[in-house]
Amino acid sequence: MLIIKKIFEKREITALAFLVILFLGVGLRNPDFMNAQSITTVLKGSVLYIFLAIGMTFVLLTGGIDVSVGGTLGIAAAVSATMIRGGTSVPVAIVVAILIGLLIGLMNGVGVAIVKVPAIIMTLGMLGIIRGVMIVYTDGKWVENLPDAFKMASQANFAHVNIYFILAIITTILVQFYFSKARTGKYFAAIGDNLEGSILVGIPAKKMIVIAYVLSGLCASIAGVIFASQVGFVTSNTGVDIEMVAIAACVLGGVSLSGGVGSVVGSSIGALIMTAINSALIFLKVPSFWNKSIQGTLLILIVVSDVLIHKYFEEKARKQRLSARAQCLDKSVEDSKDSKDAHISTESTFVGGNGQ
Repeated sequence: MLIIKKIFEKREITALAFLVILFLGVGLRNPDFMNAQSITTVLKGSVLYIFLAIGMTFVLLTGGIDVSVGGTLGIAAAVSATMIRGGTSVPVAIVVAILIGLLIGLMNGVGVAIVKVPAIIMTLGMLGIIRGVMIVYTDGKWVENLPDAFKMASQANFAHVNIYFILAIITTILVQFYFSKARTGKYFAAIGDNLEGSILVGIPAKKMIVIAYVLSGLCASIAGVIFASQVGFVTSNTGVDIEMVAIAACVLGGVSLSGGVGSVVGSSIGALIMTAINSALIFLKVPSFWNKSIQGTLLILIVVSDVLIHKYFEEKARKQRLSARAQCLDKSVEDSKDSKDAHISTESTFVGGNGQ
């Protein structure tokens, strides 16, 4: 039982176990889902979700939420694609796209941390603004005919693994190291766990919240550039609803929507799960119009099951703590009683000796 408890306490392990079960289960129905090409496709397709989930983890840990990442991805993709098609060098286009993401994140962060606008309202409003700007910027048309060199970058492999996926994994490892080892890295979860308490101990909460949204914008803009490279064109609807997938990936990986709990490793595994589910539905020949409903149903079932399991262990731990406290209290009462009896006995002896 102790081993099982430790396993379920590690949300990353439960998420990884579900990913393995998903592959095995679908593989039994369609063996092609388990072949190298299919797995490679899932890994490559997960890159966008992983980068979005990394950025979203920063925000969720502080107790916030960023639903503007889909718009940030879209505008970064459109701007970088337009500039590259117009003859601007790829590095310059990428830098401009990233600066746009940083600016959007900064505005979100200032709105939430400084102006005190609720995160969902601030980022939802920002999403609407970005969508409007994107339609005007692209004139409602596709941005296509991108240079082959830019598109071929997404096909590059190292040891048969897509280079963008390797970049995503390296980023995940570095961010996880930052969260676990750096003092400032631990601030994000501390703020989400107890905002007032974190301020009292000297954590610059407002600054860290702004940084969280800036990093979310950064990751979304990187995802936008990668999208343009992978797909080779950008539409005015690019990134629509992808923010919900990013949030779902984080929740599946164990990040709490209440803040203070989670890891970027879990979020990245959650991103792999969401990609694998999309791929599995194709292999199972499920009509595409069912995708959203199935994804939502699976998400609810997984999260509810996870919550119930953790509540069971938390309740059991609470009862054990109460039992231990009761035993300590009983022992304290007994010690007090023994001390009182000893004191009375001493007094009796003293009085008896004087009487003699």
